[in-house]
Amino acid sequence: MLPSLYISHGSPMLALEPGDSGPALKRLAAELVKPTAIIVVSAHWESTDLRVASHRAPETWHDFGGFPPELFAMKYPAPGDPALAARIVQLLAKHGLPAQLDAHRPFDHGAWVPLSLMYPAADIPVVQISLPTRIGPVGLSELGQALADLRSEDILIIGSGSITHNLRELDWQAGPESVEPWAKAFRGWMIEKLAAGDEDALFQYRQQAPYAVKNHPSDEHLLPLYVARGAGGRFSIAHQGWTLGALGMDIYRFD
Repeated sequence: MLPSLYISHGSPMLALEPGDSGPALKRLAAELVKPTAIIVVSAHWESTDLRVASHRAPETWHDFGGFPPELFAMKYPAPGDPALAARIVQLLAKHGLPAQLDAHRPFDHGAWVPLSLMYPAADIPVVQISLPTRIGPVGLSELGQALADLRSEDILIIGSGSITHNLRELDWQAGPESVEPWAKAFRGWMIEKLAAGDEDALFQYRQQAPYAVKNHPSDEHLLPLYVARGAGGRFSIAHQGWTLGALGMDIYRFD
């Protein structure tokens, strides 16, 4: 059975400058059975309702600005899977989570950037599910739980965000050894609570974790973690790292 994953995807430049994360993602993909399909919940598809992408051939969306032309030239032509998308909608409905199909959604960079490093052949069907932030950590954990049985079919479930994400506090000149103490403190607290399985603390992270609001002024980049955790089991760390002084690049797995 495949694990579920939480991947900190960092800047879109990860696709061109993979740093330590690129080899870590490549190694992780090599360790896993090749998925029959991949489900991604990305921080970059926030929604009020719950939506499931059903396009047969989603486009690669360069949903960012100010980066070099080489990045905008990149494509990730993985197929979609309309049949799996329809099945996911039915599965979610059975768990009291009504969703609708979205036949127009392209792959945002929270999906295609890490997948381009894990599965560069782009030959595995990918289905994105939106991130209804209003349901919060508890509701997103339930979303993950509703998807959990798909792991037994070698379907890989990924939550894509960043363990810390305050773009205003980033230092674009910082080396990997230069990390803000407030970012380290928050990341350390999250790891401690994930390892302990402390749901009360995790669900109340915004009130309990050190520097929670400083690390996540808005929490769309942390919330995919709860989907991955809900879909999986035992927590472990696949990779740890930092970039730009305060942007955590951790990858967690839930077996």
